[in-house]
Amino acid sequence: MATRGSRSEKVRRIFQQFDTNHDGGLNREEMAALVVAVNPRVKFSDEQINAILDEVFRTYGEFIDGEKGLTYEGLLRTYDDGAGDVDRDFDALGLELNFDETKGVSIASEASSSSIVDERVVESQKKQRTAAWAVSPNHGIVFDDTWKIVDDLEILIKRLKAKQAKDGKLKADNFDAYSDAGWSRELGPSSEISEKRVFWEESGHDYASFVKELGVLRSRADGARSREEAFDGHMAIGRVLYEHQLFKEALVSFKRACELQPIDVRPHFRAGNCLYVIGKYNEAKEEFLLALEAAETGGNQWAYLLPQIYVNLGIALEGEGMVLSACEYYREAAILCPTHFRALKLLGSALFGVGEYRAAVKALEEAIFMKPDYADAHCDLASALHAMGEDERAIEVFQKAIDLKPGHVDALYNLGGLYMDLGRFQRASEMYTRVLAVWPNHWRAQLNKAVSLLGAGETEEAKKALKEALKMTNRVELHDAISHLKQLQKKKVKPNGAANGEGAFVIVEPSKFKTAGERTTLRQDLSAALEIRSFQRITRLSRCDVELLKKEMSDKDVPVSYSGGGVPERSIRKPNLEEILRRLLNFLKPETFQGAVKAINERILSVLDDMGSGRVDLGMFYAVLAPICSGPPEKRKRVAFDALLWRPVNEGGSQIRKVDATGYIKLLRSIYVPSHGTSEILEVHGETDTSMVSFSEFLSMFDDRDWGFGIMSTLLKLETGDRNRHGNHICSVCRYPIIGSRFKEMKAHFSLCNQCYSEGKVPSSYKQEEYKFKEYGSETEVMKDKCMCFTLHSNNDP
Repeated sequence: MATRGSRSEKVRRIFQQFDTNHDGGLNREEMAALVVAVNPRVKFSDEQINAILDEVFRTYGEFIDGEKGLTYEGLLRTYDDGAGDVDRDFDALGLELNFDETKGVSIASEASSSSIVDERVVESQKKQRTAAWAVSPNHGIVFDDTWKIVDDLEILIKRLKAKQAKDGKLKADNFDAYSDAGWSRELGPSSEISEKRVFWEESGHDYASFVKELGVLRSRADGARSREEAFDGHMAIGRVLYEHQLFKEALVSFKRACELQPIDVRPHFRAGNCLYVIGKYNEAKEEFLLALEAAETGGNQWAYLLPQIYVNLGIALEGEGMVLSACEYYREAAILCPTHFRALKLLGSALFGVGEYRAAVKALEEAIFMKPDYADAHCDLASALHAMGEDERAIEVFQKAIDLKPGHVDALYNLGGLYMDLGRFQRASEMYTRVLAVWPNHWRAQLNKAVSLLGAGETEEAKKALKEALKMTNRVELHDAISHLKQLQKKKVKPNGAANGEGAFVIVEPSKFKTAGERTTLRQDLSAALEIRSFQRITRLSRCDVELLKKEMSDKDVPVSYSGGGVPERSIRKPNLEEILRRLLNFLKPETFQGAVKAINERILSVLDDMGSGRVDLGMFYAVLAPICSGPPEKRKRVAFDALLWRPVNEGGSQIRKVDATGYIKLLRSIYVPSHGTSEILEVHGETDTSMVSFSEFLSMFDDRDWGFGIMSTLLKLETGDRNRHGNHICSVCRYPIIGSRFKEMKAHFSLCNQCYSEGKVPSSYKQEEYKFKEYGSETEVMKDKCMCFTLHSNNDP
């Protein structure tokens, strides 16, 4: 760990470099020169420079010395608060430290025998022998006895480290290859050691002895002369333990400090940091909320820390998968501190995570403007650009991220995906190979490498890559992929310009697809139902019991508000809606929940909040969700009706307004079956109609196949049968094993899977005027069909 001396000395050298009039302060002109010099690749306008200086001089007003400007202590504070990177700025200016300066002892002081000088040297050593926080104005050590405790603790940790290193128990993982989640320096280990995560062996005798001796130091802190000194001792113990990544023990100290001074921001903030690092995100969130409450009631004393509390609270919420809520806090941090590039990066990444791509690009570009070498911001910006279809620019930005950090796994992996989307399979396989060089057990990269090799026509290499992926994970899709490859080799089919090795096919217009019998699904209906089923899978709403929606309506009292048109409704902000979704989908892991929220935001909330107000009609939201939740179909329709009844405009009765029913079905269709278009019949029924609709009338409107949501019957069929396998039957187009329904062409006797049938694909070797398909949900139905045919033939025999 670098000493306080090296860090503070670097700041001092930077300060001296720009204090051109040597008055002990950086005035606006000198500060502007510093900002420009440490950002050589950025061309600032006068307005931007003035905005940055206004923010610095306002935020650090207590460190402004009249006309002289920002003091050395003020500049040091800006770096301590994460407004800049000391090492990066120092290197950018081409400065060098004298070796003896980093030791904290000047050559002159060693030669001197003056007792005053000796005392000064001892004081200097004392302040420089520990980390940056120890002598900072608001976080530093106050009492002399605390210094003694810190000294003893450093010795104990050094002893433990030596014993564990000797026994080979101390593990350190290099995290340099992984994407930085934007975790603030205030949060993680000190910047000097953040690239190394240390894992202490906690089960042995050495560690038990260390904890016992640590208990003695804690008792010394508790036995201090005053509550303030005891608080100082526990905070210092916690900070030293935290710096050495002994997070569980640090948490104990910070919790004790919370007990001693419950309304102090710092112990709650530090306890939250510890809890996050050890993976207790919900508890971390609670501590940050306590810190926020203390900061907001403590006046300007903690104003400088507020942006960081907002950032860390957002990160803790992201840890739980609550990305919409996290966006709110990142925005607050960026408003309070416009130069906080990390808050802007996190905001951009979170907006990208919920599908708000344009807003994400804006925030990420701002972060990169302030910190041009921010590799992670470049990576997420490129991903957002790709999502918006700006692929060529996205490739450039991904490449920039990789140039800044050659082992950036996310940038390499996502660039591979972009090349796959563009059909540049050779380049894609190169990217996945580079991912595997950094992260050898990345099974998704291995699988994608196999697919890209297949697209490039290298079947043998693809087969090897697939087998490697199978060694990493035994997932069923890998078995299917290998089976698919074997089919390709057996048939020796010619790829039809497709990446997945499909055989030659033609796409037939819908009118030429006929069905044999009423039970066979229409091609257009299947296409729309497959899309809804895919949405159900991404959001996991098919595992959410529709009864839970009913429970939410009865349990939660949502206040009534008025829309722009003066209509009363129970509207709710998106972050609050996310909390409801978390309760409904409480079985999901955070990262899976985040994906669900993104899909819901893109598909449902964007339609319900078409004005961009950030608020959603909750009753309508429940009604839209009900048909795709789990439960009997009649129950789903009943809950949808009850949700409309729950809205203030209909509340208290047993009927809903006809205009609400038609508006609801119009919304359903625009959200779930936009490809079918919205029927004009909706307009014919009249939106000024004041008549009321009962539940039975609502059902007939809902089930109408032409302009209602009649597609639900097809969706139900998919829900019950989309895992059915059909023995050794292979789709004649995509060559994959058929799962779900099998569509058999009655004349040519070839079979299609759900997807190929819905897309109208048929093998090009079977050219007919029209195609007649019969749908089989399982092989049992095939056997029944054969038996029936056999019976008919028998009866027809003479």
